Amino acid sequence: MIKTKIMVNGIPGDMAVNVAKHAMCDERFELIDTSLTGPDITQEEYKIDSKSIRLLTPEIRDNTIVEIKEKEGFFVSIDYTHPSAVNGNAEFYCKYALPFVMGTTGGDRNALDETVSSSFIPAVIAPNMAKQIVGFQAMMRYAAETFPNLFSDFSLEIKESHQKGKADTSGTAKAMIDYFNQLGIPFSVSDILKERDPMFQKDDWGIPEEHLNGHAWHTYTLKSQDKTAELVFTHNINGRDIYSKGTLDAAFFLANKAKEGARKKVYSMIDILKEGG
Repeated sequence: MIKTKIMVNGIPGDMAVNVAKHAMCDERFELIDTSLTGPDITQEEYKIDSKSIRLLTPEIRDNTIVEIKEKEGFFVSIDYTHPSAVNGNAEFYCKYALPFVMGTTGGDRNALDETVSSSFIPAVIAPNMAKQIVGFQAMMRYAAETFPNLFSDFSLEIKESHQKGKADTSGTAKAMIDYFNQLGIPFSVSDILKERDPMFQKDDWGIPEEHLNGHAWHTYTLKSQDKTAELVFTHNINGRDIYSKGTLDAAFFLANKAKEGARKKVYSMIDILKEGG
């Protein structure tokens, strides 16, 4: 089996490191020893187990990427950087014809899609790389499209908790709002209750201490106006492994699509689920 080469960008960030570790144990992949990183990173290398990863800051990456492409040939880029870098990184990938999986949330998502659609590469872009959570979202989408205004006389509360270092509001929670709107509930991103304080996460939410630095807990509570009916949907993820596994499935899917000649195409995790990825 010929291994798919991948570059995991965002090291030494926790999510990027986790994906890289999983890739090193996955027989489908060969991890390139280079990672695009942020402008504030001063170290030149980062070691994952016995493998040294060269870190490229934005000011030097353009001078190096051509050399990397000549050395490595075809590879897929995986992005777990920072919300502020999403659109700039996408433009970089498209400029140098690098198919990419965008796992970083935030940025201008419409512009992100347009960047890929006007390029010569395919990409996987998703607010959540956990396939099981994406499957749950697909069920909610089906309900929203099939039973519009089902909950028109209900109120909604969305609570989400992530590790302290997560800068933006949960992309998963944002995506769910559209479905609840279709189900008849007015709700906006500013209404989401966002928790980032480890003390409250541990004492009030009951999040295990060992997962305070890496978790994704979401609860959606629906209540009827007369308070006689309540429905609660909860999905709580501890750690980052579920996202890393989904990300690597996305990278493998994308590599195959690119090799088949896919261009200017934005894929979602739903596309991957439909093909059994």
